[in-house]
Amino acid sequence: MSAPTIDQPAATPTATATGPGPVREGAFGNARSLVCRECRHEVELGPHYACPECFGPLEIAYDFPAVTREEIAAGPRNIWRYKALLPVPTDIEQSPNTEPGFTRLLKATNLGAELGIDNLWVKDDSTNPTNSFKDRVVACALSAARELGATTFACPSTGNLANAVAAAGARAGIRTVVFIPSNLEQPKQVNSAIFTDQLVAVNGNYDDVNKLASEIAGEEEGWAFVNVNVRPFYAEGSKTLGYEIAEQLGWRLPDQIVIPVASGSQLTKVHKAFQELIALGLVDDKPYRVFGAQATGCSPVSIAYKAETDAIRPVKPDTIAKSLAIGNPADGVYVLDICRESGGAVEDVSDDEVRAGIVLLARTEGIFTETAGGTTVAVTRKLVETGQLDPTLETVVINTGHGLKTLDAVSGIVSAAATIEPSYDAFRATGLGA
Repeated sequence: MSAPTIDQPAATPTATATGPGPVREGAFGNARSLVCRECRHEVELGPHYACPECFGPLEIAYDFPAVTREEIAAGPRNIWRYKALLPVPTDIEQSPNTEPGFTRLLKATNLGAELGIDNLWVKDDSTNPTNSFKDRVVACALSAARELGATTFACPSTGNLANAVAAAGARAGIRTVVFIPSNLEQPKQVNSAIFTDQLVAVNGNYDDVNKLASEIAGEEEGWAFVNVNVRPFYAEGSKTLGYEIAEQLGWRLPDQIVIPVASGSQLTKVHKAFQELIALGLVDDKPYRVFGAQATGCSPVSIAYKAETDAIRPVKPDTIAKSLAIGNPADGVYVLDICRESGGAVEDVSDDEVRAGIVLLARTEGIFTETAGGTTVAVTRKLVETGQLDPTLETVVINTGHGLKTLDAVSGIVSAAATIEPSYDAFRATGLGA
């Protein structure tokens, strides 16, 4: 895997504002432009997400300054400690935001013993402000929306993103509208509606909701859809997971990492973060293997990986892992490239295995994960059993959200061990005594 090129400093082009008013100098930090991931054509920074030359997806290109470990360590204990590596202004801490990140990296000895992995870590993002990693990406999207003069902050979502957008919008004092599939888990609906009175439930799956959001973004002035017209900025927030893992490991990269795949953006950006850290000399260059995790009921990337093809055929989601239920993943092909190039893989597991993964993580490490985390744990087990993951190498698995959001997934398989009368004899009858 080759490291990214870090160019010499250059002036940041003026962006086209989403709303009224000019974009201030330094609004996007050390970001230089948007660059096409296919043809490498560069366009000015702004609310753009498709290349005008080939319609490929755009991402952020930077002119990074020299950055030291000491400078990062002196920063706040949230994602803004990495602000020099993100498309945000140097005064980002002064803007009201949820200040996500710098979540715990736990040595998972008990889970490792259960899975047969010698050196296992869990990056637990369930402790973010709205209990999922989406707070990271939303914080970067909110900064871009604010700098571009947006008047409405919005998103299509499978749940966690809606929670994060609604909360961040409330904190920032900006009008917020979030769109979700109408069959979304009730806790996730409540977790959004508590922050905004403009929650819109759409009859359809996530891909239907996303299509509607794209149409609205093309017609309405001043709307910043975090994962549509400001998606390049939004996606960069996922890099902070990679930065934190490396820093928390003592400024080194793990040998293997297992990441859940919905759109695929998180996996591609964690890989981008590792490559940037190598290029900046913040970590030693070393090989690492990247693995993607999907639920069988929505596993278009895993299907393509196993078929040894680059063509990802959209599927209709049918899984309890609704936060991963994106049938037409925007970054799927890039996930395939990274996993194959790194010597990793993409694997999928059944809903029953997802449930078992949730329970296993809870009962070994005291972490209650949602269905995406259950998918990742279950896939890790399967990767070991099939010989795709080396159990002797240091491995990190990412838990992206909290299980209180998906209680229905496990409510039928866990319950009270016994219901008894309030007497010692009744307790003894259960056989639970010493």
